[in-house]
This record gives sequence, C-alpha cells and structure tokens, in this order.
Amino acid sequence: MSQYSTLLGKEPIHVGKVRELFDWDDGTLLMVATDNISAFDYVLDSVIPDKGKVLTELSLWWFEQIADVTANHVISDAVPEAVAGRAVIVEKLDMVPVECIARGYLTGTGWAEYQVSQTVCGIPLPAGLHDGSKLPEPIFTPSTKAEIGVHDENISYQTMVDTLTGPELGAQIRDTTLAVYSRAEALAATRGIILADTKFEFGRRADGTLVLGDEVLTPDSSRFWDAGDYAQGKLTSFDKQFLRNWLTQESGWDKASGTTPPPLPEHIIAATRARYIAAYEQLTGKAFVA
Repeated sequence: MSQYSTLLGKEPIHVGKVRELFDWDDGTLLMVATDNISAFDYVLDSVIPDKGKVLTELSLWWFEQIADVTANHVISDAVPEAVAGRAVIVEKLDMVPVECIARGYLTGTGWAEYQVSQTVCGIPLPAGLHDGSKLPEPIFTPSTKAEIGVHDENISYQTMVDTLTGPELGAQIRDTTLAVYSRAEALAATRGIILADTKFEFGRRADGTLVLGDEVLTPDSSRFWDAGDYAQGKLTSFDKQFLRNWLTQESGWDKASGTTPPPLPEHIIAATRARYIAAYEQLTGKAFVA
C-alpha cells in the first residue's frame, strides 16, 4: 500500500520494501524513500522517523563522491514539497536482476558460509579468519533480487553469468561494483568508519550504458563499523545490524518460524534512528536537518 499516493495525487508503479516509484514527467520516475525498515526480508510494522531523508541525502552525497567512477540515475532533487528531502527524480532504466555486493570484511551471511566451507559465494578464502576479519582483497558476491517476503539468495559469479547477465555484463557490473567500493571504503576510512560491505543495483540506458541506481552506500545497504572500536576488537555498527541483533537475540522472535517479526520498542527505534544519523553526519561532515 502506498504511503504517498494521496499526497502526490497519483498511484505508484511500484511499492518496494522501502521505496515507492511514480511515473513522472518526460519519461522520468519519482523515487520516494519511506521511513519503513526491513530486516530478514520482512518489512517491519515499525518505522524509523526521518530514515527516508537520511537515505536520500546520504545517497546524493555519495553519488557526488563517486561521479567519476560511474554514472548514476539521479536527474534532480527538485521534488514536490510533500516529499522534499526524501525523494529524487531519476532516469528510467532497464534494471539488472542482481544484487551487486562488495565485501571487504568477513561477516553476515559470508561469515556463516565461511564457517561451513571456507568460501563466500564459492570464492575460497584463507583459513583462520573470524567474524569481522579484513579480507586479503575485496570480493564481488552477487545475490538474486527477490520479491518482498522472499529471501535473496547468494550465488556464485559463474551462476550469475550463466543464468542472469551473460559474460560481458557480468564482468562490467563486477568491476564497477569493486571500483565503487574501493573508492568509498577509502573515503569512509578518512572519516573513522569502516565500510565492511555494501550492496549496489545497476540498470542500463537504451544505449547500453551501465548506470548506478536505487540508493547507494547507506546504513540500509551497507555495514558501517566504528574504526576506533574495530581496532579494539569490537564491531560497533552505524547501520541496522543493531536492530537485527535485537530481533534475533532479545525479542524472542525466531527468524526460522515464518512469522512476522514483532513491533520494535521505542528505545530500539530511537537508537536505530540515532545510528543512521550518526553515519550521515560522520561521513558527510554536515549536521542532519530533519
């Protein structure tokens, strides 16, 4: 169900976990970031106030930082007042059906796979790594793009090439993903933040040009760790890992049960919001204005 159709006077063409897309002027799209938050492929009943604005403003900042690495889909942030700060006008693209994940550190589903097979998405890794280990070099680990309520599935690069992209496009999205990650990881390090991993989505223009779409390098699509704490052996997150931890460790919810996660208590909502804003402010050097 759309949260913004009444305000905008039209129905969306797509409602995702976090974003709503509307047909706009001259064949463009209006992309609106809601305050919804998802975890373990569920859209939670609770919202995080101002989250959509943080994601939008941080994405715009990052697009400027990586503009010489790859083209992006943003045309303008001059949007209706009803969605100001949380929406952008973007190109219509033919989206590539792959979640493009770059990992510079071992954690999450990669750590889970490594403990079983010493690989991540079929890529062999050295023995003796632990949760949070820096990898010898960043790796590209694609996954499928699932519908809401269905789990994304990590796949090997070869499976992606054979079933989803073909060799030429596959190599292009891999190389661009790693190039953007390397630029962003180095920049984040200068701000005291470790970019452990991140997820990108790409589309193509009619002429075949590859374009970075959706959001980019936000606390929703990335793992950000405090570099000072990491040096002391702690993984302090500026992202929704804090919320995931509450769901799996404290809430009493069993993610294998097939049931919807419980509503978030107010202190978890407030703490999650604070982490998102802290990431924005530490990365950009600007105060967040709600």
